[in-house]
Amino acid sequence: MQQGKLKRQLSLLDLTFLGLGAIIGSGWLFAAQQGAQDAGPSAWIAWLIGAVAVMLIGLVYAELGGALPRAGGIIRYPDYSHGPLVGYLMGFAALISYSSVAGIEAEAMRQYAQHWWTALGTPSGNPTTLGWFIQALLLLFFFLVNYWSVNVFGKINSFITALKFVVPALTIIVLFTNFHISNFTSHGFAPGGFTGIESAVSTAGIVFAFLGFRQAVDFAGEAKDPQRTVPIAIILAISIGAILYILLQVVFVGAVPADALAKGWVNLNYNAPFADLAIALGMGWLGTILFADAVISPSGTANIYLSSTARVLFAWARTGTFFKVMTRVSPKAGVPRPALWLSFLLSLFWTLPFPTWGTLVGVVSSATVMTYIIGPVSAAAFRKTAPDLIRPFRLGGMSVIAPLAFVIASLIIYWTRWSIDSWLIGSQLIVFVIYLLLNKLMPTDKISLGTQLKSTWWLIIYFIVMFGLSYFGSKAFGGTGALSNPWDQIVVIIISFAAYYWGIASALQKPDLQLEETEEDVDFSVNI
Repeated sequence: MQQGKLKRQLSLLDLTFLGLGAIIGSGWLFAAQQGAQDAGPSAWIAWLIGAVAVMLIGLVYAELGGALPRAGGIIRYPDYSHGPLVGYLMGFAALISYSSVAGIEAEAMRQYAQHWWTALGTPSGNPTTLGWFIQALLLLFFFLVNYWSVNVFGKINSFITALKFVVPALTIIVLFTNFHISNFTSHGFAPGGFTGIESAVSTAGIVFAFLGFRQAVDFAGEAKDPQRTVPIAIILAISIGAILYILLQVVFVGAVPADALAKGWVNLNYNAPFADLAIALGMGWLGTILFADAVISPSGTANIYLSSTARVLFAWARTGTFFKVMTRVSPKAGVPRPALWLSFLLSLFWTLPFPTWGTLVGVVSSATVMTYIIGPVSAAAFRKTAPDLIRPFRLGGMSVIAPLAFVIASLIIYWTRWSIDSWLIGSQLIVFVIYLLLNKLMPTDKISLGTQLKSTWWLIIYFIVMFGLSYFGSKAFGGTGALSNPWDQIVVIIISFAAYYWGIASALQKPDLQLEETEEDVDFSVNI
């Protein structure tokens, strides 16, 4: 029997590049056009809203990540604050949101590589049998990179992120030389109104692009000096990513040729947006670079998410509500290898024939934001239930920022539309029932099922109400229209404030934060 432990080998630069590496993926390749189709020239406002929303959430997690540096912390915090049942529900949502990203990024790589190797896909962009196997081989390569060592993984990721940051910056500079200010009034500044801007935030890949900030939280258990480096890495990754994406959206809108806008922004359709735009402007050399980078950028993100999915599965298993084998860590490599295997298999699953990139990122965005809504509640609850907790980064204005973060996250979920919310929220209610049916297998020795339910009812009622609001809400967001805009969103805001304060009041009075002083103290008694 040998002990295995997570190894603290990641520096501030590594953590920041983990965030940026996840942020600069397929999002920058597709989201600018998706945003323009939804919101027209005003799409940059959607990026600004997305950046502010994620920054508010990120600031909350900066306090949590600094005070409780745990691998897969996004799953651990709700378990600490509200018990295993809430942790279980968030674990299921995270399973969807994390596991799918590596597969989506591999799909994006294959789609751009098809420019040179046409046998990889059909004219409509779907993978051929050969294309699917190439995607699988790419994921296998990332699996092997992660399998050997977290240190090797971190250094490779830092190199790739530094490399792929250069191409978006070059694109911004070059496209500014073909900038047409008149494009910002072509067919109206906001042809879809503010509703179009709101839809773009959640379904155009904007929130999806910013979700990479969570990597610093997920790898907190493997960071050097995590109380200092985790909060700084979160803030840096979101800030730099926001500046980059807003500039990319502005230059994309400004550089589109007038003839491409003959039928309006909604009908703008480039298969490879930035690369095709560069070629249309007579910049074949830039198009070639963009097609090459379109393979590199998603590869770095796929590599990161394959690894972070394993940390989330590890964290979920540590709560006692997922398979215990996922807690096993290789003593030599310091990697949770069983969880990494499952992460690899799940990423392959998401490369099977599914809907378009835009539809999938809507699912991922909503599922991820669903896991984030607990962060503000947990952080505010800990201020009351664990006042002596050492907080190297103490968020000023928590009483304002935390509820705003919860409300904005709720709006993003609502903006994602009924077609996605129906099965995503519905699945949460189903797994809640499954937990109740299997309660004898769940951890109830320290926290009774009755106590767990008392700490969970606020979340279940919140899900039920959001389910109903999404169905009866505005037709602009896929609802029946029984509750028109803006009254639908006003109700979402009111319900969100009520759920937030109810959630704080429902927290465990004595959170057991001493279960794991550090990950290094845990005895993993199997040598993988």
